Amino acid sequence: MSAPQTVLDSPPSEVAAIPAIEWPTVLLILAGYGGWLTLTHAYGTWPTWLVVPAVAVLLTFHSSLQHEILHGHPTRSAAVNRLFGIPPLSLWIPYDRFRALHLAHHINDRLTDPIDDPETNYVTPDAWQRRSRFSRWIFQLQLTLAGRMLIGSWWRMGWFLASEARAFARNDPGVRAAWITHVTLCVPVVYWVTAVCGIPPWLYIVAMVIPGNAILLVRSFAEHRARASVNERTATVEGSWLLGPLFLFNNLHSLHHAEPLLPWYRYHSRYRLTRDRLLAGNGGLVYSTYFDVARRFLFRMHDQPQHPLGRAPSQRAA
Repeated sequence: MSAPQTVLDSPPSEVAAIPAIEWPTVLLILAGYGGWLTLTHAYGTWPTWLVVPAVAVLLTFHSSLQHEILHGHPTRSAAVNRLFGIPPLSLWIPYDRFRALHLAHHINDRLTDPIDDPETNYVTPDAWQRRSRFSRWIFQLQLTLAGRMLIGSWWRMGWFLASEARAFARNDPGVRAAWITHVTLCVPVVYWVTAVCGIPPWLYIVAMVIPGNAILLVRSFAEHRARASVNERTATVEGSWLLGPLFLFNNLHSLHHAEPLLPWYRYHSRYRLTRDRLLAGNGGLVYSTYFDVARRFLFRMHDQPQHPLGRAPSQRAA
């Protein structure tokens, strides 16, 4: 089993190809936090119908920035990168836990595994049999794109928080420190949103945080499928000029798993060079746009909830 790569632990030859400071990403980070401060402060001054969806979209963008940052951008300093990514604008997930769990997801030969992959959409057959009828129905509902967008945020946040509570109680490595730091940093965020900007807490969570995460779930909905071959487990959405920038082009997901060190602003040029190889490797698991994903799976499950092999076979990606 291979460990996930970041810029910080990659070979010197690969690091040399990436600037010591990636200014395009630094500028996006500054724009992201500046935009959040501006839009939240505009509540009560600008029309609510404009501010609320704009903040939701910006929270989606912030999650994309955090994803870019945890992969070792925009500097070679882990401490500096962490400072860029740790402000908890969405409140519900600590950056340090997001980083640890997502890098575990990048152990490619464990992709889709119901136990080893923290971001899997599958369960083991035994776990499925233990679920209640209602739990099975909810699980299947959010395997459709419509269900994922409507209830996916609530379902996943609830599952994540319950899982983290158990990990906190067990004192799993790093969990308590991550949550203590996170809750501490949530205090100024909540103070800014509620006391300074006058946004009701329920409105921020229900109308901004939840929809912002729902948009993000569009990206992750069809990214992976359970297959015996590692390379065939990761999909690509090619023509996304609306959501693609919002996701920092992580819609080109097969490229991201093949080259996780690649910065967002190099995705398209690199994809053009490697497209044939990537699509041959992933068995042609490609969608033309997110409208294509919706056409296929808006009301139909992307896959069955039980992993077809029980567990993902261990092997190296080619």
